This record gives sequence, C-alpha cells and structure tokens, in this order.
Amino acid sequence: MKQKNKHIVLKTENLSIGYQQKKSRKIIASNINFEIEKGKLITVLGKNGIGKSTLLRTLSKVQKPINGDVFINQKKLQELTETALSTQLSLVLTERLPESQLTVYELIALGRQPYTNWIDKLSDNDIKKVETAIHQTEINHLKNNRFYELSDGQLQRVLIARALAQDTEIIILDEPTAHLDMHHTIKIFSLLKKLVAETQKTVIISTHEVNLAIQLSDEIILLTESTFHVGTPSELIETNAFDTLFPKELVKFNKTLQQFVINKS
Repeated sequence: MKQKNKHIVLKTENLSIGYQQKKSRKIIASNINFEIEKGKLITVLGKNGIGKSTLLRTLSKVQKPINGDVFINQKKLQELTETALSTQLSLVLTERLPESQLTVYELIALGRQPYTNWIDKLSDNDIKKVETAIHQTEINHLKNNRFYELSDGQLQRVLIARALAQDTEIIILDEPTAHLDMHHTIKIFSLLKKLVAETQKTVIISTHEVNLAIQLSDEIILLTESTFHVGTPSELIETNAFDTLFPKELVKFNKTLQQFVINKS
C-alpha cells in the first residue's frame, strides 16, 4: 500500500533560539531541526530554564530566532504578516490578562479579530465559530460570567476556546497547566487530546507534566542541556532519551512503567 503523504504544518531548519543581550547574543539551544504533522498533540519537555518557552515564542514569532528558519505550511515565518500568521497560528501564553469587564463570551469572541471588519462586528460565521468553541470546551455555563470570576482551570478552558474560535491550523500553549492541581491538569490534557482528535488541529504545548505527556502525546520535543530529541513517546523511551532529563539521585525513568519514579536506592 502506498504511504499517504504527510501534511507538515510546521518545521524548523538549523534553528538556534535565545535572546539578544546588550552587546551579545545568548544562545539557549541550536541546530534544532524537526517537522510537525497536522493533527498531532506535541509536548515540549525539559527542566526549568532549558528553553521551552523560548522555543514556543520563537515558533510563534513573538521573538526572533538567533539563526535558522521556521516554516509554517512551507512559508518562512518571518515573511508572514501578522494578519496572515493570525489566521494560521493561535497562541496561549502564561501572562495574566489585563484588567477589564469582559465576559467569557466576549473574551472568546476576541479570537475572531483576524477576520472581523474595522468595526469588529461579528458576522453570522464569527458567532458560529465562537459558539462551536464554547461547545467544544464545554463551558456554555460560564459564557455570561466575567472572566476574572473564573478559577484557574476554568480560565484555561476559556483561553483554549478563544484559540479555537480563532480557527487556526496550529495552536501553541505555553504551560497551560502551570497553576492547576492534578485533577484539573488531567482534565486540560484530556481536553486537548480530544480536540486534536475531533478537529485535526495541531496542538503544541510546553509542560512539566512529564508522565502525562508520555501517556497522551503523539510526539515529544525533549530539550536537554546537551541536545534535543524528537519522536513518539515509545521511540524516546526505546532510545533512553529521558534518562538525562532529571538528576538520577532524585528520580529515575522506569521503562516498564513508562514513567518517572522516585529513586529510593
């Protein structure tokens, strides 16, 4: 049987990430090369300060790469206008929202800004996209609430709904479960997994929830101090890629359980 051609929505070529200091450049990671296929849940893993957020911010054009290129649907990221990019990629960052009196519905409707006219009037199609996003994230009971009244878990669902309303092929989320307890963390991961299956959107998230990521991700981008790894969870387990993620005196990776466990030895 002839193999079906992959639909690569995002790829990097010889990418180096970091940031500009006063008179020099700080390179966090270099020679990053990978391809991401449509309709996958991708997690970016690595210890604190390794560059997970920097990578996502570079992939979404929030900051410039030090070297190399990012391509979205075969077009160079730096050549895409902000308007064109906003119809292809949506971004959910960890920064707090500015104070306002917006309702949940109004906040989600902001996701339609790339498509609305100059007076920001919602068309019938815009309203349909917003209602669909609310349904997909199961937050209909919250839509008339002020967003500042929400719990962290509820707000995260609302921000995911706003990204869905934006109707982009790629959704990038920077640590969407950072302030959530275990129950709500699992619910957010499960929601993202369900959305990928239902919508065939590509979702890329950074997270510290390594064991959950191994269980639920289609592919993992693993950043370490010396290199990076890309592959399915089973591929990374087979090549012992997780062995250098954390200090071995604290935790160790158990291949049989396919998760990290406390090192009691």
